[in-house]
Amino acid sequence: MGELVLSEAGIRLIAFTSIFTAMAAYELCSPRLERAEMTGALRTRRWFTNISLLLISSALLRVIFPAAAVGAAFWAEARGWGLFHQLDVNPFLAGVLSFVVLDFAVWLEHVASHKIPLLWRIHRVHHADTGFDVTTGLRFHPLEILVSMLWKVAVVMSLGAPIISVLVFEIVLNGTSMFNHANIDIPRPVDRLLRLFLVTPDMHRVHHSSIRRETDSNYGFNFPFWDRLFRTYVAEPSQGHEKMQIGLSQFRGTHVARILWVLALPFRAGRGQ
Repeated sequence: MGELVLSEAGIRLIAFTSIFTAMAAYELCSPRLERAEMTGALRTRRWFTNISLLLISSALLRVIFPAAAVGAAFWAEARGWGLFHQLDVNPFLAGVLSFVVLDFAVWLEHVASHKIPLLWRIHRVHHADTGFDVTTGLRFHPLEILVSMLWKVAVVMSLGAPIISVLVFEIVLNGTSMFNHANIDIPRPVDRLLRLFLVTPDMHRVHHSSIRRETDSNYGFNFPFWDRLFRTYVAEPSQGHEKMQIGLSQFRGTHVARILWVLALPFRAGRGQ
């Protein structure tokens, strides 16, 4: 198990560093939006806070769940737990199905985090960011990361998901979170094609609108199918990408980029929208 923890952490670190660097460079060379909150001193403060949240969450996760979802898959496989082990499903088919089910499970968790008041109090940390770039994809309160991991562990163990499929899913989920929050300018025809099978930044940016109807749409991270299937898909923000207000109407100003304020946000009153 110790070797699994080290190898899983190493692989994910390499993947994270590579994707983050690529998206940050793309943003610098070809930004989609140019706003005050995504430039200068405020951008630096936002990046510091958002990356700090990632580091705090990662450290906490390693203490509570040393091998995280991959460790749960290893545990289930060693004991023959889970649906796929019980039915002796072909490993390749089990891997594909596990990836799809996990993606739906994350989509469902995201919907729940908007609809259940207690979960929204935690999730609004993500939506309180008034900017929208690669670091927004890292801006999740440590409590939300723990809740999310508990949910994924439950799904992994119930399925008996193959170890490799869980590792691939975690890497893809982390990578697409950075990609679909990146402030990158993708040609519109390419975006229209991509969003048929992958959530793009222009598609997900709608979800970060201050308008409630738009915030409660486009929940996907990897696949866009779930939003179309359950009719939560909105193609474009009503005010256009250049003029739309990003973040939550109740929380405006530079203080939303301060790490202590962000950590305390789940304990503040109000829905925040």
